[in-house]
Amino acid sequence: MSTQSNPLSIVVTGARGYVGRHVVTDLLERGHDVTAVVRPGRADGVDERARIVEADILAPGFDPAAIVGETTDAFIHLAWEDGFTHNAPSHMRHLSAHFDLITSVAAAGVRRIAVLGTMHEIGYHEGAITAETPTNPRSLYGVAKDALRRSLFLAIPEDIELTWLRCYYIYGDDRRNNSIFTRLLEAVEAGRETMPFTTGKNKYDFIHVDELAHQISAVAIADGVRGIVNCSSGEPVSLADRVEGFIRENDLPIALEYGAFPDRPYDSPAVWGDAEIVRGVLAREN
Repeated sequence: MSTQSNPLSIVVTGARGYVGRHVVTDLLERGHDVTAVVRPGRADGVDERARIVEADILAPGFDPAAIVGETTDAFIHLAWEDGFTHNAPSHMRHLSAHFDLITSVAAAGVRRIAVLGTMHEIGYHEGAITAETPTNPRSLYGVAKDALRRSLFLAIPEDIELTWLRCYYIYGDDRRNNSIFTRLLEAVEAGRETMPFTTGKNKYDFIHVDELAHQISAVAIADGVRGIVNCSSGEPVSLADRVEGFIRENDLPIALEYGAFPDRPYDSPAVWGDAEIVRGVLAREN
């Protein structure tokens, strides 16, 4: 990957998280100066080329000056507790703290702010999700993310390039995930030869965590981008095809028991992100 001729000073929160550590490395590979913000005592596993700051950024009275300053070019907010537990009370409990932090960063003069969202803001939907798709979240995680997005675009002035990075079904680095792919690896380690499965017919937008990190980095540093951006493949793939592909790619000695679990009535037959904007941003880099 080529390096950036004019490196930017970028702050990344949630830098030790499932997505965050990959974003930090991608930005460093681009040649930027990265400050990786992690919880106290949780710096292990973060790319050592970054400047690491340990801080409880959601604590009452936290001063954003501890992580951003006059030289900060961009702020990427990936920090979120209990992201894999969709109805954890912490989603609502920390909502105001996320809002206060991000609006304070904007008030401090940072002109580019990117915040990680989720397709769980949408709720049930069939087809492509665009920036205009109505939201009707069905989990506390989705409700909190949806409320944060709405409030930030009301509170932050339009001259600040605020982007909402809506992500979809992530795989890769699966030992740190909490997905079907993680469960497959665990089942193989437990000596199981089969795994109960649905029909696998539902189609989703899968993206590898490295590609997601690359998209996040590109959008967060792009000039003139504001609003909701789907960080996604833009292509619906059946759950069965992706899981069978994962089994082949990793040479796993396990088979799926199709139909052991019923398809859930609240899962869409097919849902994916409209990737037109992110593809345009990536094309500008080439």
